[in-house]
Amino acid sequence: MSEDQTFRLSRRAFFGSSAFASLGALSVMGAELPASPAGAMQNSSIPFYGSHQAGLTTPAQENLAFATFDIATTSVARLRLMLNQWSTSAAAMTEGRSIPGDSSLSFPPSDTGEAVGRGPANLTVTLGIGPSFFSSPPGRMRAKPGALVELPAFPGDQLDPQASGGALCIQACADDPQVSFHAVHNLVRQGLGVVTLRNLQLGFGRTSNTTVNQESQRNLLGFKDGSNNLMANSGTALDHYVWVDQEQPSWMKGGSYLVARRIRIRLEQWTSSSLQAQQDAIGRAKESGAPLGGKSEHDPVNLSVSGSHGLPVIPEGAHIRVAAPSQNKGVRILRRGYNYADGIDPVSGEIDAGLFFISFQKDPISQFAALQHQLSLGDKLHSYLVHTSSGVYACPRGLVQGQGWGAQLFAS
Repeated sequence: MSEDQTFRLSRRAFFGSSAFASLGALSVMGAELPASPAGAMQNSSIPFYGSHQAGLTTPAQENLAFATFDIATTSVARLRLMLNQWSTSAAAMTEGRSIPGDSSLSFPPSDTGEAVGRGPANLTVTLGIGPSFFSSPPGRMRAKPGALVELPAFPGDQLDPQASGGALCIQACADDPQVSFHAVHNLVRQGLGVVTLRNLQLGFGRTSNTTVNQESQRNLLGFKDGSNNLMANSGTALDHYVWVDQEQPSWMKGGSYLVARRIRIRLEQWTSSSLQAQQDAIGRAKESGAPLGGKSEHDPVNLSVSGSHGLPVIPEGAHIRVAAPSQNKGVRILRRGYNYADGIDPVSGEIDAGLFFISFQKDPISQFAALQHQLSLGDKLHSYLVHTSSGVYACPRGLVQGQGWGAQLFAS
């Protein structure tokens, strides 16, 4: 019997056992799924195959399911097979199709079924490879991308180790929360015995724009977010800041690096602050989103303008001042974050809600880490935030039609 057949039989046996029922007991962090949107967006799809993975510069969707995994096998063959199955399944789900497979009544269905009839809903499924992948037995002999290193500790971090890191990550985004959850649910199921689910975070309400025709949405601070983000039509800026060009291994050329940070907002402290204090912390007007001293959201941010008392109109320590490229040697990143709400923080008794921050960049240390270091030291907003999880992942270039992630990563 071939290894492929053995894996399929053991997979069926696993699905029929009580082990699959333990999925609900794993670390799952996410809010109750809101109602599905209606209309044409449900039938709209984004191609899975292409020169770059979907889910980076494609239009930011409204919902997120972000899962991280540890490697549970020592077999290269089994991991390679699973990754190929993941990519085949992802391609089907992004077209709104159920995962093809055995339809026998004697075995569990190949697809979990909760997204039947809901359409593709602009689903994108993006794979990332964490540093620990290359210390696992199957990944130990593979070439590790040079820029894939663990992020340093930042002042004020209160990271949950279980919610951080991971050898693999899957970012599933869609305009229907059940579609994004369905994508991750199926991949978790296919990975049983090969990978273990480390953490799952659900997000709602995109906090960044990635195309110029998207309107800025509000984060849980009540402010418009993503006003000056890199966009899909940023042209050479994407080549300069996002896409990897010459780095080895070859599967990273055309890829990018993903940073994920779960950031809890001290909402009670924030909502008890005056409107002036809130606007000074952000550097923007709350209602219009305009930079202080401006009139509309997309007015240029002018850091040199002084007010009647000779003080900067955009205060020292304002978030948009500290984060401005002009204050950070021109550094920019592509942001793609989501709000989250996860009940009550057991320590403070406050609402556990905030931002699940995601960014893409060519080099996570010289871009994200350098920027975050400045923010942790000088950003007024930082006193309202607690970073509770962190991860960095190498996102390979896109796949050609019919190619799988396993074949891509484990090519001879």
